[in-house]
Amino acid sequence: MKKNLLVAPVLAAPVLKWVGGKRQLLETYNPLFPHQITSYCEPFVGGGAVLFHLQPSIAYVNDINSDLIAVYTVIRDNVEELVEELKQYRNEPEFFYSVRDWDRNQDKYASLSEVQKAARILYLNKTCYNGLYRVNNAGEFNAPFGHYKNPNIVNEPVLRAVSTYFNSATIHFSAGDYAEVLTKIKKGTFVYLDPPYDPISTTSNFTGYSKGGFSRADQIRLRKSCDELDKRGIKFMLSNSATDFIKEQYAAYNITIVHAKRAINSVASKRGDVDEVVIRNYE
Repeated sequence: MKKNLLVAPVLAAPVLKWVGGKRQLLETYNPLFPHQITSYCEPFVGGGAVLFHLQPSIAYVNDINSDLIAVYTVIRDNVEELVEELKQYRNEPEFFYSVRDWDRNQDKYASLSEVQKAARILYLNKTCYNGLYRVNNAGEFNAPFGHYKNPNIVNEPVLRAVSTYFNSATIHFSAGDYAEVLTKIKKGTFVYLDPPYDPISTTSNFTGYSKGGFSRADQIRLRKSCDELDKRGIKFMLSNSATDFIKEQYAAYNITIVHAKRAINSVASKRGDVDEVVIRNYE
């Protein structure tokens, strides 16, 4: 049984669909987590499935995507305003593309309130094709309209539950380089790392949740950060694809193979079960 310090955990759940989301793997992960978690760090939070599953009372939550972290802070601080803003958004192609294009005019985008920016991201995520947050190299959202009949644009119960959790716990939000976050983590904090995955083929690489990418040099840099955590006696667990490269990088640690269903390939026949690794520096 996993322990945290929240007396009455709320029914918080991910509010965004994110590439590589871990919701489907939580039951598989349960026996792999430390037996007791009080302080928690997630430097690549994404959709936050593990964070909302564990609901630690103290958490350090980071992502390189500053727009994503802004969504979480708005949910924490202004959830009712966010709900009312989302009620104005329509599941129509013309409206979708007008909202999607807000970031093409940086002066206009900068003039938007934080609530409007957060509502935009949630709306686009619920109504775009495949329901994924994706930007081009200029940092502009570029997923097309999804043509869904009844997307849940305003999920009031989940938004309020996430807000309740954020306000009942001590959560430190940041939007920056993961390594900076890890240098500040103290012993006794459990770190879960879910970086962009090492591609299993030349066509599978997807890092479009933020402009830029995550190369093999970046993967090596991350492994070195994990080595530093281990030297400092800090427990970590890391997810990645089960490529030979990743298994070689983390050969000194405990490696568990898990099976996940992945559906981000645009070719339906190429979607299905894939092997992933869970890497830990503890038993």
